[in-house]
Amino acid sequence: MTNTPDFASLGLAEPLLRAVRETGYTHPTPIQAQAIPLVLAGGDLLAAAQTGTGKTAGFTLPLLHRLAASAPARYKPGAPRALVLTPTRELAAQVQESVDTYGKHLSLKSMVMFGGVNINPQIQALRKPLDILVATPGRLLDHVGQKTLDLGAIEILVLDEADRMLDMGFIRDIRKILALLPKQRQNLLFSATFSDEIRALANGLLHNPGCVEVARRNTTSELVSQSVYLIGQKQKRDLLAHLVKENDWHQVLVFTRTKHGANKLADFLGKQGIPSAAIHGNKSQSARTRALSQFKDGSLPVLVATDIAARGLDIEQLPHVINFELPNIAEDYVHRIGRTGRAGSPGHAISLVDPEENKYLAGIERLIKQRITRENTPAFTPSATPDTSSVDARPDQRARPGRPPRGENTRDGRAAKPGRQESSNKPRSGSSSRSDGRTGGKPANGSSGKASGPSLRAGGDARGYGDRSGAAGQPRERGRDNGRKGEPARTGAATPNRDGRRPQRAALFSGK
Repeated sequence: MTNTPDFASLGLAEPLLRAVRETGYTHPTPIQAQAIPLVLAGGDLLAAAQTGTGKTAGFTLPLLHRLAASAPARYKPGAPRALVLTPTRELAAQVQESVDTYGKHLSLKSMVMFGGVNINPQIQALRKPLDILVATPGRLLDHVGQKTLDLGAIEILVLDEADRMLDMGFIRDIRKILALLPKQRQNLLFSATFSDEIRALANGLLHNPGCVEVARRNTTSELVSQSVYLIGQKQKRDLLAHLVKENDWHQVLVFTRTKHGANKLADFLGKQGIPSAAIHGNKSQSARTRALSQFKDGSLPVLVATDIAARGLDIEQLPHVINFELPNIAEDYVHRIGRTGRAGSPGHAISLVDPEENKYLAGIERLIKQRITRENTPAFTPSATPDTSSVDARPDQRARPGRPPRGENTRDGRAAKPGRQESSNKPRSGSSSRSDGRTGGKPANGSSGKASGPSLRAGGDARGYGDRSGAAGQPRERGRDNGRKGEPARTGAATPNRDGRRPQRAALFSGK
């Protein structure tokens, strides 16, 4: 018999408890049990927990409680009272869904905004009363530039997945946003890990924060069984198809390093009779949403994703995660396999490792402090066609420590030259507006676009999110340069070193 508290003992308002009961939950997770009382008390908070442990409800529930308890007599249009910043579109949509679920018995108003979709509906929504805004930094700054958003009334700021924001180079955008907020506010910083950079960021942002950490740093869930198949690069895709077919798997999330590799692998699996789809920054938002919906309902057995596209995916009881290629950064392995083994459900993480990736495998095992089980490679019949599913299948383009892998963050696998922006479409001469091409390819709305290399932009959206994109034909605020036009390639602050070491991005952080 445990002494686990129930939600009623945490001090939440009855409308929130009612919504929680309707979702079927009775007891909070450890992160929720520790974080909710601290947030309700009004202080700043630094919280870390592995993915899938309930972090979103850990700040959504107390945020709703505090806003409902102090609703203003009058609202100013376009001036939200709470701001939740997330690094990705998918995570923003997930947080908004949580706000809607738990706040359905309250009169609070909320909205979500991100790039890759028409900006006009967002502008219309901002003309109405608003309590909670969930946003990605790029699109939020677009609205600020167009004077459709006022951040002067923010009472509570939440930075969700703060570690990934730093990895993606969002620090400059975060600094700009913080400069627009009232100095007196409550700050909540949630992260998957307490890295040194996160602690440095917290020191510059939080005031005497409460601290919650419910999992050891850089550990994997005990519910996830891990295994490795040692196999040549050219045999990987055949082994993957064999494993899916022979085991009759129906929900498999596969990670590749590059967008090019994700597309090729999904095409190959489809030709093998395994319905598959790829999601990454070059895909339109509608295509990504459709693929994710089909994957969640089981009609799409395999989803192939890059790291940045998969960040924030919330899939209940996902049984299998496969690393088609190991990540260059060991910590990303922990994030990847954290997609499975969630909410008490067991999961299995499989890595397909060729000889050139042994150095990455060794780094991962040092990080998680355990040796991953090696499995005997089963007998299977290789396909007759050559393996072009991965950029890394070409020896001259194999990722090496100290530089980013080619293809994911550059156009057509070509590394961006310092100070030069790679473009997926020919740039329009003399145009000062920023188009919807931040996803690195032709956007869904048909406008031409630009994609930059991994170090060219601070916003991180050029690394595959398309967050800073706007609708076709939507003018940008004239004169708004953002320090990007003509900016030389940025290193250090925006881009992690590919040998696994990250520079001290938080050293750029100044101000409250």
